[in-house]
Amino acid sequence: MTDSRPLPHATRTLSARDGAAAREAAQVLRAGGLVAFPTETVYGLGADAGDARAVAGVYAAKGRPAFNPLISHVPDMAAAAALGDLSDAATQLAAAFWPGPLTLVLPCRDMEAVCDLARAGLDTVALRVPSHPVALAFLKEAGRPVVGPSANRSGHVSPTDAAHVAADLDGRIDVILDAGPSPVGVESTIVDCSGERPTLLRPGGIARADIERVLGHALPDAAAGDAERPNAPGRLASHYAPRAKVRLDAGAVAPGEALLTFGGVLPPGAEAAGTVLDLSPSGDLLEAAANLYGALRRLDDLGATAIAVVPLPREGLGEAIADRLGRAAAPRPLIPDGD
Repeated sequence: MTDSRPLPHATRTLSARDGAAAREAAQVLRAGGLVAFPTETVYGLGADAGDARAVAGVYAAKGRPAFNPLISHVPDMAAAAALGDLSDAATQLAAAFWPGPLTLVLPCRDMEAVCDLARAGLDTVALRVPSHPVALAFLKEAGRPVVGPSANRSGHVSPTDAAHVAADLDGRIDVILDAGPSPVGVESTIVDCSGERPTLLRPGGIARADIERVLGHALPDAAAGDAERPNAPGRLASHYAPRAKVRLDAGAVAPGEALLTFGGVLPPGAEAAGTVLDLSPSGDLLEAAANLYGALRRLDDLGATAIAVVPLPREGLGEAIADRLGRAAAPRPLIPDGD
């Protein structure tokens, strides 16, 4: 069983001084590849936000322990408005701070352009328009939203130049688009504009006071204990949860249960299961990660009331899949992760 995409023989580094570098990097991304790209905050690990397998490849390259929602990067306000529902407050903030180190969490308008895995199954999308000229050129050439969590191994320090990226991810990604050091060096501020009143999910490159001046009122923190509005990245909580009761590590399927399986495993009782979905018949954890949220949504759509889940491997992406399934009964979304 495997959880990694086919790795390139070596990661290529493209210098942004080459006028064709952004276009070449975008071609790699559109073909399903992984591209580290510069922003004014930190370097992001880019993948097509609508390609679940490419997004799963980001998690595999980073060795992430959980499927956090990811920030999607776009080149301008028009592209953002096509993906998220901009409230009056969100429009004010976008006009004031985009391009720049501000991420807005919005109700999602296009759930295909930003796939379930990128959104961690939520009905919201996290959007940012970076101000780095090379990032903007790359995003315009890509012509689609690009997820971009920090381009480093999970748990390591965020990278602020191409050498940092190479130290962590050489041989695990396709391309590094090198534009020198990131000028800001801290991640973006994240403001949740999906509810009635904006809240601060993460401090970052835009000061709270500057945001409050634009809004004309105080910007409260998301309450630390509020499962619907956690206030810092990495606060592990559940993302999309099916309506059905989920039973993990099932050695048999009980009457009335649907079956979520892996690698063709059919435990006793499977023949009587209402629905059987295999995350990856070949036992590929990358494929399983890409299919996870779609499978849960499909079981919901089919009216499953109980789901038996076979034991899955815990190494690599298996750890993230297990983390997600283990939290599936408690619908408590995470804030987005990225730069």
